[in-house]
Amino acid sequence: MTNDENGGAAGSLLLDEQLCFALYAAQRAVTAAYRPLLDDLGLTYPQYLVLLVLWERGETTVKELAGALRLDYGTVSPLLKRLESAGLVRRERAAGDERSVLVACTGRAEELKERAARVPGALLAATELGGPEVARLREELWQLAERAQAAADRAH
Repeated sequence: MTNDENGGAAGSLLLDEQLCFALYAAQRAVTAAYRPLLDDLGLTYPQYLVLLVLWERGETTVKELAGALRLDYGTVSPLLKRLESAGLVRRERAAGDERSVLVACTGRAEELKERAARVPGALLAATELGGPEVARLREELWQLAERAQAAADRAH
């Protein structure tokens, strides 16, 4: 068996040598670290992500929201329904295009934004990650996401 340039065995079937498993374990651990911070806000992690997009962009269509989150409509729709039931977002048909649904934060969600602004710093403190390390990791993960998406697109 040959070794790859990172010291792992190319073609290895050992669990701990799988890039996908390291990403999966990291994602689960990070989401778990967010949980107590988001519980204080009454949000799940996916709901928090929806609100991040709305806080950043303002009113947007469901289609644009799903694209920003890299999720399909069927996944975003139940999230929005729960956020609407909680009084955090409102949905309405676009006046110019009845097929398009607009989503916006309510005043309650805007009030929650101030408290949510403490979440990223609290997570960094909890994980003892510094700004430069986070920036490097984020850049490398976005590059990996782009490469993996391109590979998936080529496979279709």
